[in-house]
Amino acid sequence: MANNYGDNPPLSYNKYLRVQDLINLQDLLSTPAHHDELLFITVHQAYELWFKQILHELDAAIQFLEEDRVPAATRAIKRIVEIEKLLVNQIHILETMTPISFLAFRDQLNPASGFQSMQFREIEFSSGLKDKGILGEFSSDEFASGRLQARMSGPTLADCFYRVLQRRGLTAPLASVDADTAQQKKAYEERTRAALEVLTHFEERYEEFQLTEALMEHDEYFSLWRSHHIKMVERMVGAKRGTGGSEGIGYLKTTLDKKFFPELWEARTYLDINHGKSGCPFAH
Repeated sequence: MANNYGDNPPLSYNKYLRVQDLINLQDLLSTPAHHDELLFITVHQAYELWFKQILHELDAAIQFLEEDRVPAATRAIKRIVEIEKLLVNQIHILETMTPISFLAFRDQLNPASGFQSMQFREIEFSSGLKDKGILGEFSSDEFASGRLQARMSGPTLADCFYRVLQRRGLTAPLASVDADTAQQKKAYEERTRAALEVLTHFEERYEEFQLTEALMEHDEYFSLWRSHHIKMVERMVGAKRGTGGSEGIGYLKTTLDKKFFPELWEARTYLDINHGKSGCPFAH
């Protein structure tokens, strides 16, 4: 029976989500096609989609903080945390491959490497962990380089958080780019004291406290992702060098101590029920 839609059929699920395009993006390189290569590509493409969503939420949270809309920012960050929980579990799907199955197509990936994930680096930069050295790794990729340069020069979640604390009466200065070591140390300690004040008086500063807890969770689950990823890689390839020429597991282990908000972690060291009664919490 003829329909009345003419040249404009109604929107369908497949059209809205562009399912045909989506399921045609998994191009296997192994010849003959290795069964597990599809899993490898699917998992990593799924990561990139979730990274896109995390960046969307990060940008929103940064904008909310600049507008002093703390509850809205906190909600965006909590969504990021839930995505990160999913990403941690997603790693273990790759462990359903046997090591020998992975090696069957691993050489086809050279010189591509997870180190080259542009969006992963964008998340680091926009959260507060900027590294100019990373930019050089993307110098030959105009698209990635432009995006990373924009993130490098833009505000970070950490910057905006401390600006919120300053607007709300706490001393939490950001060290200028040309500050010397002593000035940077002083600013860091003042930011840590501000975080300590929020932790101690969490009822009076409940909005700020909820925000700090969400930021901590973001930091924690991103770190957990690193840890689980390292163990998965070690389980698959041991101490082999990375496909992009990196040290592989050796390099990955150097990233474990990276933190977006080190002041929030350190503040817990000085948390004491007598805080505010006995002066400066820092030992000099």
